[in-house]
This record gives sequence, C-alpha cells and structure tokens, in this order.
Amino acid sequence: MTTHTVPTALDTIEIMARIPHRFPMLMIDRVIDIVPSESCTGIKNVSANEPYFQGHFPGHPIMPGVLIIEAMAQTSATLVVASMEGVSCDTHIVYFMTIESARFRHPVVPGDTLHIKVKKERSRGHVWKFRGEAFVGDKLCAEAVYTAMLVPRDEAAQSDK
Repeated sequence: MTTHTVPTALDTIEIMARIPHRFPMLMIDRVIDIVPSESCTGIKNVSANEPYFQGHFPGHPIMPGVLIIEAMAQTSATLVVASMEGVSCDTHIVYFMTIESARFRHPVVPGDTLHIKVKKERSRGHVWKFRGEAFVGDKLCAEAVYTAMLVPRDEAAQSDK
C-alpha cells in the first residue's frame, strides 16, 4: 500500500472524485480530520428534503439506520481511496463486505448534523476493517464494525457479468 499526502478535508466534489455515489445515494457532504490510512470524520447535514423521509415515517421523520451505516461505509471508502496514490473512483470501487455488529442508540432527524467518525481497525491487502460511530453533537446515535474491499474497476466490471 502506497500512501501519499492527502488533504485534511474534502468537499462534496472531492468526495465524488473518490467514490461513485451520487444523489440520492451520496450520504456524506464533507469529510474532515483525515489521517491517511487511519481515520476521518464524515459530515451529513440531514435535511427534511431527503427523499426517504416521505415514507420513514410520515409525520415522524427518522433517518433509516441502514442509511446511517451506508454513510459510515461511504466515509470509510473515501478514506481508503484518499489514502492510496493513483486510486480514484475512475480506477477502483470500494465494496462493502460485512457488518459484524451495528447498534442504533438515538434517532437522527431532519435538522441534525451527523458526524460520522471512522477508524481503521486493520487492513490486509485490499481488505479494510473499520469501526464507525455516528454522533449528533456529543450524543452517540449509531455504531458499527464492518469490512470493505478495494477492487480495480476492470475486475468489478468482470464480476458483474
């Protein structure tokens, strides 16, 4: 694994250069506090205009837990790609592999700013294991342990056939 100098923060455009997600599936607005190959924090500004709030739940909107986990995965994928020289969303895809544990502690609602703190627990080859925690203010809302794998796009395209 080759590391190189990366910025300590990324805006939405810079995130989209690193992962293939686009609206409405792009779950992070910024990434801050990047420590290459180690940790970072994703920021999600939760808006009442999010499409999932129409059905989850009418009159009592709550961000689905699975989307909080997806935001963790996207934050981690951004860290992986930003940490490796010559890697972008044009050359590689980071696939979510497993969720070993996930816990949801408090609901996330419109108007909240979600801080998604991810930390690499270990990596072996192209497989990375992370611990993610999602906070609103100092309140822990969700946490999970999960793995992801970096795959060259040409291999990803072959496996889709």
